[in-house]
Amino acid sequence: MPQQQTSSPGQGQRFDWWAAPATANAPAAGRPNQGTRSAAPRTDRTVPAQPVPPVPAAAPTVPAAPAVPAAVPVPAAVPAAAPAGSADSTEVYRTVQASEAFQDIRRSYRSFVFPVSSAFLAWYLAYVAAQAAAPELMRTPVAGPLNVAWLLGLLQFASTFLLTWLYARNAGTKRDRAALGLRWDTQDQLR
Repeated sequence: MPQQQTSSPGQGQRFDWWAAPATANAPAAGRPNQGTRSAAPRTDRTVPAQPVPPVPAAAPTVPAAPAVPAAVPVPAAVPAAAPAGSADSTEVYRTVQASEAFQDIRRSYRSFVFPVSSAFLAWYLAYVAAQAAAPELMRTPVAGPLNVAWLLGLLQFASTFLLTWLYARNAGTKRDRAALGLRWDTQDQLR
């Protein structure tokens, strides 16, 4: 089967599969198109495509070699000079990290996220284990077509939304104000 030659899009242009030239398996000219897609480019694009010249079906083609840009000399790696005050900023951030306020924020975050994540993971794994270990229990009807498996599956979604709301509330009441204050103090020290 002959290979198809395609061109790469230029800068700022897209290459779309429907804009590719027709292949040897496409309907011949003069025959009606029976349910196949047209190889004509779409007209609702924001960037016009470059037309691709058709490739004769009878003659095998050789894939075009990718264009190789002219060799551009790459300068040797020069170590960047440290910006003025970078040693000071490093010390400021290390001091902030060691501060009691920063440690309180991290402690508050961990005391909420780790237990809640563990509980949700255990709840999810219990659901999966129940599906595998007790299929008859999971098939037990609850109300109409709703069975235990559907009910627990829907509760998975409900618990996800509940935990998201709890996390946002916890962050808003316990951590965000303290973290913002710490951020402003750090920015003031860096000026």
